[in-house]
Amino acid sequence: MEIADLLRALANERRLQILDWLKDPTAHFPPQVHGDLVEDGVCGVFIADKLGVSAPTLSEHMRLLVQARLVAPKRIKQWTFYRRDEAVIAEATRRIAETV
Repeated sequence: MEIADLLRALANERRLQILDWLKDPTAHFPPQVHGDLVEDGVCGVFIADKLGVSAPTLSEHMRLLVQARLVAPKRIKQWTFYRRDEAVIAEATRRIAETV
């Protein structure tokens, strides 16, 4: 994990909001037809709707979160689902604390 990628991903309120929502997806998103909210992640369409942004805007936010490895994408049919990578988030938290 590159610290620059990590800081770039975390330097935006919307991306922080996405990470917060994904921490407890069943509390923040409706049930999905495809994919389990916890096991598979949340469909990008639901995240974009909740955030109030277009699909291309969400794609850019998620690209940065995936690049930093804070979230893991999973394709199911034609949709992409996202879930937090808790091990990477714990490591990122540790690395940030060391640099401060």
